[in-house]
Formats: sequence, C-alpha cells, structure tokens
Amino acid sequence: MTRLAVIGGGSWGTALTIVLAPRFERVRLWVYESDLAARMVETRVNDVYLPGASLPANVEVLSEAARCVEQADIVLGVMPSHHARRLYSGLLPALRPEMLFVSATKGLENGTLMRVSQVMEEVIGQSFAPRVGVLSGPTFAKEVARGEPAAIVISSKDEELAQAVQKAFSGPTLRLYTNSDPIGVEIGASLKNVIAIAAGVCAGLGLGANTMAALITRGLAEITRLAVAAGGQARTLAGLAGLGDLVLTCNGELSRNRTVGFQLGQGRKLDEILGGMKMVAEGVQTTYAAMDLAARLGVELPITRQMYAVLREGRSPREGLRELMDRSLKGE
Repeated sequence: MTRLAVIGGGSWGTALTIVLAPRFERVRLWVYESDLAARMVETRVNDVYLPGASLPANVEVLSEAARCVEQADIVLGVMPSHHARRLYSGLLPALRPEMLFVSATKGLENGTLMRVSQVMEEVIGQSFAPRVGVLSGPTFAKEVARGEPAAIVISSKDEELAQAVQKAFSGPTLRLYTNSDPIGVEIGASLKNVIAIAAGVCAGLGLGANTMAALITRGLAEITRLAVAAGGQARTLAGLAGLGDLVLTCNGELSRNRTVGFQLGQGRKLDEILGGMKMVAEGVQTTYAAMDLAARLGVELPITRQMYAVLREGRSPREGLRELMDRSLKGE
C-alpha cells in the first residue's frame, strides 16, 4: 500500500491528505476547482478550505480525477454526498478490482436515500464488485492537519480491507479502530449533522448546558433507532462514529452544521446563511433525506422532524423547540 488517491480537495480531504502523506510513497489529491488546484501546486496551500496548512512534498495536486486514481492502491473519497454518484461514474473506466475504496463522505443521497458506500457499490459494481470501507469519527479538519491526536473508525464487512486500511492509515497522530457495521457508522455520521444544526439553534437562542445535554442524549437515541431499523447495530452508535462524533459536532465551534443552526437561532434565513458559506453543510440535505428514510422504515425522529420544519417549512426555531417540549410524555 504505497499509493493513495484522495478524491475531494475540501477541508477534510486536504487534512486527510496532509496527515496520511507520510504513510505513503505517493499521494495524489484531486481538486475540483482548476484555479484552486493551480494555486495549490504553486503555493502548497489550500487557501480556500484549509488556509495555513502546507501539503507535504510527496503530494501531487491534480484537477483531472481520472489521472488522480491511476495506479492507486487506495482510493479515498471525500466529496460531498450529492456529488458521489457523478464522480464515481466518471471515474469508472479508470478504476481497477485490486483497488481498495474508502468513503470519508458523511451524508445520504437524496432521492435514493442510499448511504454513500451503497452508491459506490452500485456504480462501481457495473464493472466489478468493489471492496469498500467507511471512514468516520470525531474530527475537525483544522485540528487533524495541525497534527493533534485523533481517533477514528474504519468500518467494512470486509475484515481484511478494514485491517489493511487501519495499518496503512494509522500513525503518530491518527489512530484507527476497525468496525464491521458500516450501516451504523454511516447513519451515525450522517444524522449527527442534523442534530448539530439543532445544537447550533439552541446556542443561537442563548440556551445553556442543560438544553444541550438533553439534545445530545435524545439526538443519539433517535439516530440509534434509525440505524437499527436500517440494519445497523446499536453498540456502534455508542462509539467514535456515533456518540463521539455527535458530541464533537454539537459542541465544537468549528462545526459547519452547528454554525448554520446558530445563525438560524439568531434569526437569519437559511438561504442567506448557505449563500455566505464556502464549504458544504451536509446536515441540511441530510435532514430532508433522513425524514424520507424514517418514513420508509417507520421510525420516529422528533428532533429531526422539527429541524425539517425549520429548514424547509419556515417554522421559527423557538416554535420548533416548543413543539418538542409539548410532545406527549413517555418513558425513556
């Protein structure tokens, strides 16, 4: 495992490139914006998504995705979820059965409601059956790029793949744990962004620690219900890809989704907030997909339902909070 291809030059893709580069002989990073890619080649810095963090010398920045994956041992996808199908479809002629595929994308595909690993299996499966794993856990890109210690999960039904990626990616500042429940990991990674928007709303409304503790705890309960209904395991949501990621994203000021919620709580409109953001807040689209998936599986998601009403139906954040508190009483 000497050659890594990273598909996606946002903050997380760039941070993973930086922290993983010492583990590989050659790393190629695909960046969508050709002008940004050109600047990164010259300056060795992603001045849009991760300013201040330099790329190691063995990283090659490319704006052609097919060239990026040539001869790669591991293909690491870090694109927004709504671009995954298009990108993997475009890469299909360049992909090979011996490659290992790892998804670090957090979100569900709108319409199909597929997890990103399912999208990969469906698209790449047109040519061959891919070996796919999922990378997730409590991480902020800036902190990973700075070399601060972090722990994440590599999840796959393919135990050999999980162990190979664990060995290839683990280093002095990044520790990987293996997991055999990609359903639970991907549902946890996706839905935590919805709860993080709600956490931001609470902070924007000036609410304190009591409210945040209740929100995180009940948010974890509804994420777990959905994951189990989808075929995942409850214990997965008690680990790094569930509780760990949820706590980080709900409390950390570096969270894009929490930032969206905070500004909603301050009275700003969603279109205005998103229009001023350079990076994608996956939780907005995931809220819509989660409600559709919950309806399909017959699962109740009260917090997600109120966030849907705030984001799509124009309900005020205070009214959404009141509706949550006025729900019929029940046991925990």
